[in-house]
Amino acid sequence: MSIKTLRKRISLVAVTALTAGVLSVVSAPVANANIIGSTNAAAEADKLNVAVNSTTGAAVVALTATNSVQNAARSTGLLYKDASSTTAQTATVLTTGTVVMYTLGTASTATGFTATGGTFSSTASEAISTSPTVAQNGLKNLMTVTPSAATTIAVAWSSTTPGTYTLAAYNSTAGANIAGVSTITNGNLFGQITVTVTASTAGSGTVNAAYSTCVTDTNNGAVTSTADTTLSPLSGNPFYIKYILRDSYLSSVSDGNIVVTATNGALLSIGNGVQAAGTASTVVAYGTGAAGSAYDAVRVDQPTAGAPLTTTVTVQFNGVTVCTKTVTIRGAVDKMTIGSVATNDLSGSTLNADWLGLGNNNYRGHFTILLTDSAGNIATPAASTEFAIDDTTATTVIPSITIGEIATSISSSSQHRFTVGQYTCGPVAGSSTIKIKHTSAATGKLTVGSVTLRCADDPYTYTVSTDKAVYMAGDIATVTVKFLDSKGNAANSVVAVGASSIILPQMTLVSATGAATTLTNANGEIKLTATVGTTAGKYAGLVDFTALTAVAAVKATPQYEIKTGGDTTTNADVLKSIVALIASINKQIQALQKLILKRR
Repeated sequence: MSIKTLRKRISLVAVTALTAGVLSVVSAPVANANIIGSTNAAAEADKLNVAVNSTTGAAVVALTATNSVQNAARSTGLLYKDASSTTAQTATVLTTGTVVMYTLGTASTATGFTATGGTFSSTASEAISTSPTVAQNGLKNLMTVTPSAATTIAVAWSSTTPGTYTLAAYNSTAGANIAGVSTITNGNLFGQITVTVTASTAGSGTVNAAYSTCVTDTNNGAVTSTADTTLSPLSGNPFYIKYILRDSYLSSVSDGNIVVTATNGALLSIGNGVQAAGTASTVVAYGTGAAGSAYDAVRVDQPTAGAPLTTTVTVQFNGVTVCTKTVTIRGAVDKMTIGSVATNDLSGSTLNADWLGLGNNNYRGHFTILLTDSAGNIATPAASTEFAIDDTTATTVIPSITIGEIATSISSSSQHRFTVGQYTCGPVAGSSTIKIKHTSAATGKLTVGSVTLRCADDPYTYTVSTDKAVYMAGDIATVTVKFLDSKGNAANSVVAVGASSIILPQMTLVSATGAATTLTNANGEIKLTATVGTTAGKYAGLVDFTALTAVAAVKATPQYEIKTGGDTTTNADVLKSIVALIASINKQIQALQKLILKRR
């Protein structure tokens, strides 16, 4: 059988995937790597294990009370075996080899084995004085084994003809289900192996990129996942590309040349575990690239401190490209963007968890700060102490600021990409433009952002207006409620306006309706959206924010008209048009008379 066909048979097929913008060669999961040479697993009921401590010489199924299956059973000629022990196993064996399988049997209950070809040979039953009862058909591809005590059962299977075979194991759940080799499949199927028998070891020891593992990570250490990290390091921190090199049978390859190159001047070093930053964009080593070997990871660093880096790293083994990874290391903070600015209450720093809408009381604040590097990548601060107000811009209106929760995520979709800012107001309403400084603890670089902050008192009175005086049926209307403080300033946006009763005939509100949790925007306004009904007429609404009208505010009665469309021309419109037409005709007659008189 060709290696191409063999690869199709093995279920651990590599795929190429795009993970978080990084090109990845994702190979067979670590847990399903070739386990040849591992310690045999303990025998368990309803599990079919293969002896993977493969050796040369003869296969071993002769088990005794002092020589348990874990260290006695031996297969020979095994090239590949996955880690499964249920009904979706795969294995590869030479035509000169033997597969030894074992399971935990039940006293006086048959366990049946079937094969689509090849033959079952010797059997054994562990820790009993007498041999198990064995029945086998003439082709020797069906066998039942019945021990006289609850014990481990082991059988050997082989085929000298290359091909793909299915080996299955059944046990009896009701005693008589398996009465002999002709009724094996009446039992419970608990194990199945797709075995590829090959006469060649071609591909053994030579790297196969499809079956090798290559992943990016922000941490060094062992490969624990086949998925690339979705993170990218902050400035000054390294990136790692970790790999496990395997051949076509998922076994380790022989020693060879490992060559790694990177674009855009990235600095590379190759090693295992903790390693120092490199000094060049190409590194070379000689080894197997096996997990835990001397050279199983590449460290990637920025060539220029503080400058963002995006680089494509290529890993090759003996001239074969194992993987290509594009990774990004973020630069130092270069820009500060301040947004979601609230208007604060006088003489304090009132907070409301709803203002920023970040879903957590820890994220209460009056504005957000987003830090980015020179390439627009999101950056995060090390501590809140990196921020401060520029004292030269502090005023009696805005005397100070503080920093709440700092950004911890570099994801563009995470609320935690924002640092939350808070500010204190003086006793007098007004606005002031201040500057906020960020000084990187790592590099000392200073970044400055400016923002205009406003202070006002609580909502006291309000007015209501509509965006149109006349609506057509089916229109979308915007109703604006503007809140003022006791001095006539636009009210602050951190004190809730309280519950309301809003009646707008022939309008259906589809947005917030002024409930107790509703806040004004920074301009002291709430904008309500409504769908307009289909009944023509002139209407007056009633808007009552009860907590305010109970003190000083007056209920608002917005006026509007609704028309149903079609020909809306009135008699007055027609008369007006006729008068305009007569006037136009008179002007033309007068102009014609003047022209005639001139010609005389």
